[in-house]
Amino acid sequence: VQLQASGGGLVQAGGSQRLSCVASGRFFDNYAISWFRQAPGKEREFAAGINWSGSMPVYADSVKGRFTISRDNAKNTVYLQMNSLKPEDTAVYYCAADPDSGMMVVERSPGSYNYWGQGTLVTVSS
Repeated sequence: VQLQASGGGLVQAGGSQRLSCVASGRFFDNYAISWFRQAPGKEREFAAGINWSGSMPVYADSVKGRFTISRDNAKNTVYLQMNSLKPEDTAVYYCAADPDSGMMVVERSPGSYNYWGQGTLVTVSS
């Protein structure tokens, strides 16, 4: 599986941005997909994830109520809609695929993910 993340850019605080993660390869709809982010000087952290069917989105407390993750398995794509952005949301955002996830499981640890996209930078100005 290869993942391609896109949609990053510069946005003002309070604004919105939508990230996309397009997968190539087979069995995409069997994988949980998550978005992680890494700010300068900080460790990579879980932001949001979604199980294989899209029925169970999971969010970090820091983004809950502002971010929405969704997937379109027909298009092999996962989206991250980010609203009410804050300067502390500035980071490189990575999508990742977990081929070993259970039907109703979304792991929050980066170590659970075998496949990673290249990252897309989101910069939120104050």
